[in-house]
Amino acid sequence: MGFISSLKSMFSGGESAPKEPEQMPSVEYNGYVITPAPVAEGGAFRINGTIVKGEQSHQFIRADVLPSAESCAEEMVRKAKQMIDQQGDSIF
Repeated sequence: MGFISSLKSMFSGGESAPKEPEQMPSVEYNGYVITPAPVAEGGAFRINGTIVKGEQSHQFIRADVLPSAESCAEEMVRKAKQMIDQQGDSIF
């Protein structure tokens, strides 16, 4: 069985399953709570997180990929604020 596992990891690049997004500190904005949770993908981070107001929650994920979790979190918060300003409660 070890030989088959070795072959499998050789052809799959040896990568394990994707890690769960790591939640970063939340930001409050105009009554909403924005929580970035960048997703690690191939050495970069995809914009991901949640926007919450009361009992309502919106999963926020974008195609943008940035080199660090911190820059990704900052961009997620910026985009979430823009979305809140443009759409308000209709995002839910």
